[in-house]
Amino acid sequence: MAAFDTTRTTYGSLNMAGRIGSTFVSLFGAASDWNDARVTGNALARLSNRELDDIGLVRGDIDLISRGKKIR
Repeated sequence: MAAFDTTRTTYGSLNMAGRIGSTFVSLFGAASDWNDARVTGNALARLSNRELDDIGLVRGDIDLISRGKKIR
């Protein structure tokens, strides 16, 4: 005869501590993404026009690239 255990929680459901932790992870991830975009933009901005041309970019592309968007 088989028994079904009904005392276990459903996987994927989060209690209050899990939701708080998930929110913290999301905020940390957003801050990390913002910082990566900032560092990338600053590094590209320091390059000369000639160096940007060598890698196929122009100054106007820096904002798009730093945000992770495709330019063409």
